[in-house]
Amino acid sequence: MIKNSNKIIIISHLLIEGRACIGIRHQHDKRIEKLCRNIPFYKWSSEFGMGYVFNSKENLKLIFKVFKGKAWVDTSKFFKSSPISSSSRKFSYQAYLNSNSNSKDRCPPSFLHKLELKGYSHNTAKSYISCFEKFMSYYSSSNVDHLDEQDIRRYLQKLIRAGKSSSYLNQNINAIKFYYEIVLGMPHRFYELERPRKQKKLPKVLSKNDIKLMLAHTNNIKHLCIIELLYSGGLRRSELLNLELNDIQSKRFLINIRDTKGNTERFTLLSEKTLINLRSYYREWKPKKFLFEGKPGNQYSATSVAAIVKRSASRAGISQKVSPHMLRHSFATHLLEDGVDLRYIQQLLGHKTTKTTEIYTHVANHQLKKIKNPLDSLYLDNR
Repeated sequence: MIKNSNKIIIISHLLIEGRACIGIRHQHDKRIEKLCRNIPFYKWSSEFGMGYVFNSKENLKLIFKVFKGKAWVDTSKFFKSSPISSSSRKFSYQAYLNSNSNSKDRCPPSFLHKLELKGYSHNTAKSYISCFEKFMSYYSSSNVDHLDEQDIRRYLQKLIRAGKSSSYLNQNINAIKFYYEIVLGMPHRFYELERPRKQKKLPKVLSKNDIKLMLAHTNNIKHLCIIELLYSGGLRRSELLNLELNDIQSKRFLINIRDTKGNTERFTLLSEKTLINLRSYYREWKPKKFLFEGKPGNQYSATSVAAIVKRSASRAGISQKVSPHMLRHSFATHLLEDGVDLRYIQQLLGHKTTKTTEIYTHVANHQLKKIKNPLDSLYLDNR
């Protein structure tokens, strides 16, 4: 990289819609702008006044590669502090203060303190902070403490017109209600706010044969154990990343899931075959604390897990896009098709009620197979 170049790129940490990103700031220069557009998935944020890509080791390397010999990449802001972690650990007020936030309208300290005192997970806290800071920015000329329901509706209407999903709208409502009702102590201040109707999407699942092909096309023992645990235990990606060595209870063939969504500890199944593979993995990789660790001994990254699953699916010849969560959906669906009671599946998945688990009844096909298609009966009548 050429230090004496008069063209400077400044990279920093950004949090956009709850996702860690790399911000790319530069002075107006047509050549630099063209180079930026050559970066895959590069987008522009009018809110922060800079471009960005999702935060990953691959994207960081790509930025250096794209600007090598053409501009000096200033990393002083990027490496000065760590990005907000995407794991589901408890929110840390101090860690947030130490993070490099570029938002002009930062959350009030009382908002952050309450998130920490309530024991919110880091992911939920990130979502609330991001949503509320955007809300504050929208009403930057007003005191948010004096806004009423009509003001809130106006903001939500703006999000709807921007094409935001019902899930994102609900996140914003939750964040706004958290401030007025929990932080300021105004019970049910906005109880009349209309929530968007949830889009009822069925979970995407893989067949047992697809899972078998994925495992057959995964040669790395570490990657194999990751895919096997996601599927055979019905784990969320964050739960997999938070697993520690003593969470594997080999004598009972159980996995202790402690850092869960909703803070509800549970046990799930440990496959005998997976246990054999885990022992081989341990002898080869020798993790110290977390079951899966990156370098140097840090917790494994979420992007790495997604890449492993995607690569195995591609090698197996599966055309649809496969995510880690699809393995969890497949676990639940296959159990249901094998006749396992819905209440047991609910416990294994960590759902609070069977109502959440019932969605898998819409994709399981064991009952559908018993139904005789009327068209087939017409052909039988003509014999």
